[in-house]
Amino acid sequence: MAKIVNTTTLAAMKRAGEKITMVTGYDYPFARLLDQSGIDTILVGDSVGVVVAGYKDTLPVTVDEMIYHGRAVVRGTERALVIIDLPFMSYQISIEDAKLQAGRIMKETGAGAVKLEGGVTMQETIRALVDIGIPVCGHIGLTPQAVNQLGGFKVQREKDRLLKDAAAVAAAGAFALVIECVPSEIASEISRSVEIPTIGIGAGSGCDGQVLVLHDMLSLFDRFRPSFVKQYAHLGEETKKAMAEFSREVKSGIFPGPEHSFK
Repeated sequence: MAKIVNTTTLAAMKRAGEKITMVTGYDYPFARLLDQSGIDTILVGDSVGVVVAGYKDTLPVTVDEMIYHGRAVVRGTERALVIIDLPFMSYQISIEDAKLQAGRIMKETGAGAVKLEGGVTMQETIRALVDIGIPVCGHIGLTPQAVNQLGGFKVQREKDRLLKDAAAVAAAGAFALVIECVPSEIASEISRSVEIPTIGIGAGSGCDGQVLVLHDMLSLFDRFRPSFVKQYAHLGEETKKAMAEFSREVKSGIFPGPEHSFK
C-alpha cells in the first residue's frame, strides 16, 4: 500500500530533495483519480468558485462551499494529504474568527490542513491556528483574494517583501508555503531561505514542489489559461465530442440499442 502523506511527510521530502506534487480537487470522482495516481497533496482551493461555480474571482466563495467540496474530496482520498483553502473574509477579521472558521472546516471535513493567504500580516493568525493544533499552509506572492488591491493578476517582483513574507510564515509554524506568480530566481531564493517546503505555481522549477489547478491542466476550463499552465490532456474537447455523439445517436435512433435495453 502506498504511504499515507501528512505534513511531516512533506518536510521529509524537502530534506531528501524529493519534489512534491499538489493538484486542486473539488469532488469525489476526481479526488479518487488524483489519489490513485500518486499525487502527494490535494488542494481544495477556493479556485472552485471560478472553475466550478463560474464566479469571476474567488472572493464570493463561502466557508459552507469549502466544507461541501472538502467533504467530497476527503471521502475520495485514502493516502494523499488534503488541504482546504480558508475563503476570503473567513480569517482576516480577527484571530478568534480565524480559529472558529478553520476549526469548523477541519472538524466538518476531516481534512489534514488549511491554507491561507498572506505573509507578515498573517503571521500571528498562522501562529494562533498552529498553537491549537491546526496545520497551516501559507501562500505568498500573487494572492488571489487580494486581487483588487494588487490591481489584477500580476507577477509579484518585490524581492525584499517576498523574503520577509516567507520568513514570517515559516516562523509562525506553517508546514508549507505556496509561492504564486513570482520570478523563478526569487522563488528559488525563498526556497533556499526557509526550512519548510515551498510549492510553486508560476514560480519556476526551484521550488520544492509544484501545484496546478486541475481544470487548467486538463483543459476543462476555457475562460482563460495562465501562461504558466501546461495542459496534460484536452478533456474539454473530448467531452464535447462525446456529448455530440450521444446527441446524434439519440436523435437518429441508434441509442439505446438492444444491448442497452431490458427484455
